[in-house]
Amino acid sequence: MRKWILTWILPSLLYRSCFHIICLVGTLACNDMTPEQMATNVNCSSPERHTRSYDYMEGGDIRVRRLFCRTQWYLRIDKRGKVKGTQEMKNNYNIMEIRTVAVGIVAIKGVESEYYLAMNKEGKLYAKKECNEDCNFKELILENHYNTYASAKWTHSGGEMFVALNQKGVPVRGKKTKKEQKTAHFLPMAIT
Repeated sequence: MRKWILTWILPSLLYRSCFHIICLVGTLACNDMTPEQMATNVNCSSPERHTRSYDYMEGGDIRVRRLFCRTQWYLRIDKRGKVKGTQEMKNNYNIMEIRTVAVGIVAIKGVESEYYLAMNKEGKLYAKKECNEDCNFKELILENHYNTYASAKWTHSGGEMFVALNQKGVPVRGKKTKKEQKTAHFLPMAIT
């Protein structure tokens, strides 16, 4: 029985001592670094490491996209300021300029029509020539890679009111929308 215990304990003692020797050699090899270099190495903030930039969320960034709804309609603002859906991909009135106003807040403008998308306190979508608080929307990126756009100013019974297009491409009143509904899910598609 003693022989078995010794053979069982002996390898673990050897492994521990080898581990300590390896650590000691590693410490000696890295000893030529200054404390600042060691700190940057530990914190993973070396100059070679690229950090993410969220400047586009702070305001001023402009993205030109087509907003494609999960109901198979593109959001469109025509030359008279009417908001509705279209299934024509190559329609110039469905090209939107998504401008960041503040962190997570955007304003959506039709490039061809030069009208801003807006929502009133009843949740009705309409278009305005001048951008104001009604034109600000909270942009939320969902797990399914779609985005939702909720009014930054107006709520209904404590709940958010979302930009949405129904199965016929008609805007849905914000009071009837929820974040989970596919009518409120938009995919910002790059212009090609």
